[in-house]
Amino acid sequence: MPEYRNIFGNFYFFIIFRKIFSKYLFKIILKIVKKTPVDIVSNILLSFEKPIRVLFIVIGIYYALMFLPFDSNYYILFIKIFRSLIIILIGWGLYNLSSTSSAFFIKIAKRFDIEVDRILFPFISQLLRFVIVILVISIIASECGYNVGGFLAGLGLGGLAIALAAQDTIKNILGGIVIITEKPFTIGNWIKTPSVEGVVEDITFRSTKIRTFAQALVTVPNSTLANEAITNWTKMGKREINFNLGLAYSTPRNKIQTCVERISTMLNKHEDVDKELIIVRFNEFNESSLDIFLYFYTTTTSWQEYLRVKENANYKIMEILEQENVSVAFPSRSIYLEQSK
Repeated sequence: MPEYRNIFGNFYFFIIFRKIFSKYLFKIILKIVKKTPVDIVSNILLSFEKPIRVLFIVIGIYYALMFLPFDSNYYILFIKIFRSLIIILIGWGLYNLSSTSSAFFIKIAKRFDIEVDRILFPFISQLLRFVIVILVISIIASECGYNVGGFLAGLGLGGLAIALAAQDTIKNILGGIVIITEKPFTIGNWIKTPSVEGVVEDITFRSTKIRTFAQALVTVPNSTLANEAITNWTKMGKREINFNLGLAYSTPRNKIQTCVERISTMLNKHEDVDKELIIVRFNEFNESSLDIFLYFYTTTTSWQEYLRVKENANYKIMEILEQENVSVAFPSRSIYLEQSK
């Protein structure tokens, strides 16, 4: 009976200490660490908070079982299980630390002046988590007496067979690496390719998810994107407007010249038109019109704002034409009938 009292006594001691640690000690340590200029330590503590709580239960069970009269072989088994659980808890903490929401990556990037974006974070996170899981499984297998070298060699041969059967998947992974290194776009960019146009929502090892303007979600393999011409509309510094304004052939030369000058002056004074390049020229004699060529840029790249500026410029052009009493041409053709003698 005293042995069982010691068992339950040890177990309850660690349970009570776990509650004290969770409610008081951990919060006090976290407050002290947050006052220091090093935020990485607090991030590590938060990542290992739950594993540490579970650790107290594991230690409590371990010391409680030590008082039971088991055979020495069972003690060896308990020690292997205990060590395996410790390895799992450490892997759990590292798994949490390698999350994309973890500030650990951001602090390291700032410390070493590494430029990262929202595409790179998920790739690094997934790669680290994969490595952590493989390491934990390998170490636990080694603790249990398995030949890890033979296991890894088997994985190598099996991996070669899988690689031959999954060439497309490997191409997609390599395509994802190309997208990360060359950075033709990032999450949130509006892109256009021969296969799809929309806003990039997510990118994984295998594919990229793009939300089209019809609100459909299109999943494109990375190998396809890596081999296509990609237009990134988000990278525009300004937006182009160009068109031909066709005037009627009955328009006098001086009226055309006046319209060209007034339209050019209007665009140069327009607050939403970029002043770097504005072209307004009487361009050509078309089949049914005298064409004035207009070429300029809006300062905004937003689609709705672009349409508003274009509409406003069109209204002002119409006002100039009305004031000058000039008509816009429409497709027409003159037919002459020859009368016989």
